Amino acid sequence: VQLQASGGGLVQAGGSLRLSCAASGRTFGFYAMGWFRQAPGKEREFVAGISRDGRSTSYAASAKGRFTISRDNADNTVYLQMNSLKPEDTSFYYCAFRDGNAAYQSPGRWPYWGRGTQVTVSS
Repeated sequence: VQLQASGGGLVQAGGSLRLSCAASGRTFGFYAMGWFRQAPGKEREFVAGISRDGRSTSYAASAKGRFTISRDNADNTVYLQMNSLKPEDTSFYYCAFRDGNAAYQSPGRWPYWGRGTQVTVSS
């Protein structure tokens, strides 16, 4: 499975960005998807996840109410709509896929990772 994230960039505080991550290659019928981020010198952290059937979503406390994860199973793509961005959201954002329905918050539970995309929020 190859994952390609896109949509990152530079935005002012209070602005919005929409990240996309498409899967290609050896794909699975259904799988959970997630977004993580990692800033320099910090550990990779969970941002949002969505179950393979799309019925369940989960968010980190820092993302709840501002970010929305969604998916399009027709083209194996997961999205992260980020609104009301803050400077502390500045990070490298990664998408991840895993077989099964559960979208765990632990990065170690995700075997497939995209290259990531940089998000920079200026104050």
